[in-house]
Amino acid sequence: MSLTVAVSGASGYAGGEVLRLLLSHPEVEIGAITAHSNAGERLGALQPHLHALADRVLQETTAEVLAGHDVVFLALPHGASGAIAAELELLSPGTLVIDAGADHRLQSPQAWETFYGSDHAGTWPYGLPELPGQRAEIAGASRIAVPGCYPTTCLLALAPGFTAGVLVPEDVVIVAASGTSGAGKSLKPHLLGSEAMGSMSPYGVGGGHRHTPEIEQGLSQAAGEPVTVSFTPTLAPMPRGILATATARLKPGVDAAEVRAAWEQAYGQERFVHLLPEGQWPTTQSVLGSNHVVMQLAVDAHAGRVIITAALDNLTKGTAGGAIQSMNLALGLAEETGLTQQGIAP
Repeated sequence: MSLTVAVSGASGYAGGEVLRLLLSHPEVEIGAITAHSNAGERLGALQPHLHALADRVLQETTAEVLAGHDVVFLALPHGASGAIAAELELLSPGTLVIDAGADHRLQSPQAWETFYGSDHAGTWPYGLPELPGQRAEIAGASRIAVPGCYPTTCLLALAPGFTAGVLVPEDVVIVAASGTSGAGKSLKPHLLGSEAMGSMSPYGVGGGHRHTPEIEQGLSQAAGEPVTVSFTPTLAPMPRGILATATARLKPGVDAAEVRAAWEQAYGQERFVHLLPEGQWPTTQSVLGSNHVVMQLAVDAHAGRVIITAALDNLTKGTAGGAIQSMNLALGLAEETGLTQQGIAP
């Protein structure tokens, strides 16, 4: 099999990571590479680590350029994917379109309009295979919405407890630290090295972060009832990685052994998600560059809560790796094709 693949938003962090992983995919031939403001420039001037593609010139991001490929990855800012996806539906109906942006993740038009301030583009199958029932949704799909990097971390951390019925659906609290690449590549004063190095800062405090409804949506599906989440993201002085600490109240009578069994059952056979041996805690360094999530949990008997800490690379498993994993499933390829569990150290 040789699949022709186009990547939009190739000058950004997410698009660059998609290309990096595709270069190691044995079933893929990279076709059009597009951008918006950087159209006409050499990719090597913008993504110097992508040596094999350095002389490729970025084309304009239009449906006409992207049409005709077997697969199209849309690594675009929120609000930009919907219109192009709709055009591709007409120009190239047989193409698998994978949206790494936010446009097609939410099921509620009201939630989208509240948090993003524009018209809802519709809902696509959610590209997080490790959630209950999602592999069946993704297999054979022609449209896939890749989760946000924070929701990937938080949903994988908490979903087993709600699926197993051991957690109370109210009073879920998540604090997560992300590397600066999570904010994208456009210039922002608070992401300058002199501002970010040696400092941590919160943002989106008080329920205002756009990933909050996405996290609640996924956990509510796992629980079979509404789940309320207080989510606080923080900016960490590192280029990439997420470390999330999530806590939830245990239902009466649930003990530590029952809690651990729920996570072991959920992830015991998963290739890209691992519950670490007791006493070992996740680090972002251990998953750098990999499509891998590591987590650990503990029961605070005094507070009646479980604490789960999970780490992943926001650009790999949190975006591009999850997108390629979903592509593999949709096309009937082995799920792990072109992806690795192995991180980079030191």
